[in-house]
Amino acid sequence: MQTSPASYAVTEQNSRGRAFSEKPHPYRNDFERDRDRIIHCAAFRRLEGKTQVFTTGLNDHYRTRLTHSIEVAQIGRTVARTLNLNESLTEAVCLAHDLGHSPFGHTGEITLNQLMIDAGGFEHNRQSLRIVDFLEHPYPDFPGLNLMYETRMALSKHQSPYDKPDGTTESICLEGQIADVADRIAYNCHDLEDGLRSRLLEEKQLRTIALFEKASLAVGADKIDDIVIRRTRISKTILDYLASDAIENSKTKLRDLEIQSLEQVYAHPARLVELSEAAEAHLRQLEQFLLNQLYQHPQIAGQTPQIQQWLSRLFEKFTQNPRQMPRYYQKMIPAEGLKRVVCDYVSGMTDRYAISLLE
Repeated sequence: MQTSPASYAVTEQNSRGRAFSEKPHPYRNDFERDRDRIIHCAAFRRLEGKTQVFTTGLNDHYRTRLTHSIEVAQIGRTVARTLNLNESLTEAVCLAHDLGHSPFGHTGEITLNQLMIDAGGFEHNRQSLRIVDFLEHPYPDFPGLNLMYETRMALSKHQSPYDKPDGTTESICLEGQIADVADRIAYNCHDLEDGLRSRLLEEKQLRTIALFEKASLAVGADKIDDIVIRRTRISKTILDYLASDAIENSKTKLRDLEIQSLEQVYAHPARLVELSEAAEAHLRQLEQFLLNQLYQHPQIAGQTPQIQQWLSRLFEKFTQNPRQMPRYYQKMIPAEGLKRVVCDYVSGMTDRYAISLLE
């Protein structure tokens, strides 16, 4: 059972609240309501059909954007609970952090940004905020999901080596910082596991990677004959090491810097929830390996020209004939502009739906 929140945690009392006031719920606090609104929105359901690394439908065991988001939330909740922070806020941000991702992974995002270069570009963190603020529309009295300020700010400032936020320079709460760390831990560990499952990676390639060797020794990998058990135990041991390091390092930083309030968190110029220098160096080594050996593997990178062609064809199809889009999107064109609305529609598609519209 979680103890009283730390003095620097976000609470309903110190929150900046919602853009549109609402009556309190009798059973759930405001951040639990945020989490539930995210889980129930259409954009969250569509994550099931969006690529993480391997195109959806190739193998039922590979991660999708949806299962990735769930794994991020699991890590985030553990870190938040251990640090006595707002677990529900952390979970909401973790579950929503990829809502704005396009079909076909980062290649899809890069392609859409190129197609939108003269109309404001495309970046999935900004798109996540656009989804929860505007495109989702389950309520009659206001647009979007009307999420709490802290949830929205954490989404807009989400960052990782592959996510570079823009906009204001305002700091985010510790719960949002946890979501960033949890995301990074999750995708590196499960992409490693999926890469080994796909046989695009081989264990012998990883012998020089410190995290892999350390985890292999810890689980006695040389004595585990079953390859599925071996790779799963190694991946989970790396995850546990990184999450534990983030918890202990963050505890130390918060104590040494004498952080006592949410205002101090916002005023601090650097992240307070992060890995230690040693763990950071080890994780960067693994990230570089995955970039070189998995993400840039010919079987993965070789799909880029086809994905670019698919999305370009879809973009051209709907800009030339907007009536082929659902009426909801057509009605937004006068206010939002044709290209932005087409981008909203295409970026929200699952991989399989996008392909089906090309047939």
